[in-house]
This record gives sequence, structure tokens and C-alpha cells, in this order.
Amino acid sequence: MAILSAVFAGLTAILGKCGIQKTDSDVATAIRTVVVLIFSWIMVLVVGSAKTALQIEAKALVFLILSGLATGGSWICYFKALSMADVNKVVPIDKSSTVLTVLLAIVLFGETNHLAVKLVGVALIAVGVFLMIEKKDVQIKEERKGWFVYAALSAVFAALTSILAKIGIVGVESNLGTAIRTGVVLVMAWAIVFGKGKRKQIMAIDGRELAFICLSGIATGASWLCYYYAIQKGVVSVVVPIDKLSILVTIAFSHLVFGEKLKKRPAVGLALMVAGTLAMAIWA
Repeated sequence: MAILSAVFAGLTAILGKCGIQKTDSDVATAIRTVVVLIFSWIMVLVVGSAKTALQIEAKALVFLILSGLATGGSWICYFKALSMADVNKVVPIDKSSTVLTVLLAIVLFGETNHLAVKLVGVALIAVGVFLMIEKKDVQIKEERKGWFVYAALSAVFAALTSILAKIGIVGVESNLGTAIRTGVVLVMAWAIVFGKGKRKQIMAIDGRELAFICLSGIATGASWLCYYYAIQKGVVSVVVPIDKLSILVTIAFSHLVFGEKLKKRPAVGLALMVAGTLAMAIWA
């Protein structure tokens, strides 16, 4: 499930990038959320977990809502960054959330089995992210001002999402937990669209970009369902690094679709990120 989550997450970034060439990123995020919500509730009905919704404990519900708010923040920052910079620049920074997530899982959940392997893996990922970020990439350019900040915030919120969800999903069917969280993201995303006065842009969306936005939403829904099932059944500090291997899918497609190429230094960084991830997935 963690591997499938990575594949779908990789496709999410590429399809999302195709859908925000001319479309405002906040509007695109709100539309994607509608698609994800429909997708997730269909799965809830398929597995028959809707009847357990009223049985969710208050603590679990609170943490699912907090996880949804963190997810909304991560999405908004992530797709804003994607609209301002190349996929190859944004995705590695976003994936640095792995480092924070694993460290938090060790401290909060006591996931100390094979601790040395996990720490080595985290170190390799951290160095890999550093190598993939070229100095000139973070210099402020007038036409792309602030993309690095948005990408970094996306990583922080993503890490909080996983930790809060792990707490909230205890005793809750994973598909139902995903649907509840998505509902929170939906409210947050549309509140931002209306709050910024962007509702007129909805009707002006290019049909082709709308199709890519919807496909991105479907990929996101599939990724979430796989991811939170894996989070519920597995170990956070192992599941999260596997999920972050989506960077391989993203970079491969970014080369094929957008013609983005990796230089030697970022390529070495990518190799270290993959090595660290595999170390934790195999030995931890």
C-alpha cells in the first residue's frame, strides 16, 4: 500500500503541474479537493464503514480534523510552489518532510526499532535534499518570488499531517478517516478561494487544464487511501519514507513531460535520498 501510495503521489504532482499552467493554484486546489472527497466517500460506501462514523471517539475526530487542516496547508503551499517553479525544484524540498516525520515518530511514538538505520537513512535523505537544492534556486527572482518558502511550508505541514493522522486514525477505518480529513480540506480550500475573491476564475478555467486537475484529484485520492491504510497498519517511520519514493515517479515524468533535466549534483542528491529511503524500508 505504501508503494502504491508513492506511485499515485508521483502522478499527482505531474498531473497537478499540467493543470496549473494558466489556472490559479488556489482554485485548482479547491477543485481537486472536490474530486478527492467524492472518490474517498465512494470508497467508504464500498467498504461499508459509513455506519461507524457516529462511533468515532472525540479525540480521534479532533486529530483527524487537525490532520485535515495540516493537509490543506500543505496542499495550498505545494501547488502554489509548483505554479512558480519547476517540479524538480519543488518536489525535493517537499519530500524533506520525511526527515521531520521520522524524527517526530521516534520521539512521540517510540518507534526506536533499528534506530541506527533510521538515523542513517534520515541523514542520507537530508544530505540528498541539500544537494538537490542549488544555491541559485533559492535566490529571490521577481517573477517567482517566494516559491522556496511555499515549498518549505508544504514540507512542514506534510510532516504534521502524518503525525496527527497516526493519532487520529486509531480505531477508525482508514477510508472513513481519509474521507473526514478530506472534508476539512474542502472547507479550508474553498474558504480561501472565496476569501481571496477568486470565484470568478472558476468559470474561466481552460477545459484541458480542468481535466488534468480532476485527474490529479483522482490520483491524490488513490494515494491517500493507500497511504492512510499503510499508516494505520504499519510503522510511520517506515511507511513515510516509502511513500516519499514518489519523487522517482515525479522526476521521471517531469523529464518526459516537461523536459526538465537533472544536473550532476541534484542527481547525486536524488541517489542519496533513494538510498536512505530504501535503507529504512528494507532494514528498519
